[in-house]
Amino acid sequence: MTAQGTVTPGPGTVPPPGSPPGPGSGTPRAAGPAAGTAGPPRPGLASRLAGRTRGGLVQLLLAVIGLVWLTPVAGLLVASLRPEEDNTSSGWWTAFADPGRLSLDGYTALLRDSGIVDAFWNTVLISVPATATVIVVAALAGYAFAWLEFPGRDWIFLVVVAMLVVPVQVGLLPVAKMFGALGLFGTIPGVILFHVAYGLPFAVFLLRNYFAEIPREMLEAARMDGGGEWRIFTRLVLPLGRPAIASLGIFQFLWVWNDMLVALIFADSGSQPLTVALQSQMRQFGSNIGVLAPGAFLSLIVPVAIFFAFQRHFVQGVMAGSVK
Repeated sequence: MTAQGTVTPGPGTVPPPGSPPGPGSGTPRAAGPAAGTAGPPRPGLASRLAGRTRGGLVQLLLAVIGLVWLTPVAGLLVASLRPEEDNTSSGWWTAFADPGRLSLDGYTALLRDSGIVDAFWNTVLISVPATATVIVVAALAGYAFAWLEFPGRDWIFLVVVAMLVVPVQVGLLPVAKMFGALGLFGTIPGVILFHVAYGLPFAVFLLRNYFAEIPREMLEAARMDGGGEWRIFTRLVLPLGRPAIASLGIFQFLWVWNDMLVALIFADSGSQPLTVALQSQMRQFGSNIGVLAPGAFLSLIVPVAIFFAFQRHFVQGVMAGSVK
């Protein structure tokens, strides 16, 4: 009790109703929305949709869609293993009634065809250098556009981006005239140069944007440690950019391997790839399933093997930048 006769509430005393809680009050202040405490953020539409895709029904639907997409591939494989008379008389699905008639005779006959074998190696000789050259040049240019200062850098990059809208068909006639003057028309180097020229704009655009996401502090720390630009590029930038480079390599390889338009114009009979060779077989023999089915599956299996070999890097490159 004080001198004025009032009672001072102690630490354990409950204050009267209606009085604000003071520092000595034993009742804690309620924590809620009025106290400024924010709750967990509401998930967005994309998060809710992603959560719903984990259900068993959605997974079953995706599996059915995958099987539907794989049906033509399975039909092509079965047709390549059937005798030609069976393919001409009935559908490929009837082979399961008598699986003993399936054999590798079609592939054996295909590998004995020197024209198809030469076309297969021509495809390899075109696809591998075209893909490797695009990756090397685009990696160097992407690093330069992202981290090096030189006059006109932004304007040159805008020109490269503008070349993405130029269709392939626009350059067929002028490039054919130029290759004819240079002696490259109808040769494998001519086909490679055309693929490199039209593959570089997208490749430079992709790698430049990926390399630009590298933290500047990391590059500055490497420069402070005495690293030159070439050493930084080879020891730091290239390992960090491996997912994007793998994605670019898969895209470029698939485009060149499956191309028929460019090879049909710029390659002659001695440098034609597998796609042109199979097209000539169809034109010459009509429905020659005994050659077309094994050749088409042989042309298909190589890109599929490349994709599955670099699948992990491909997914990382596609998802880069989508999750922060």
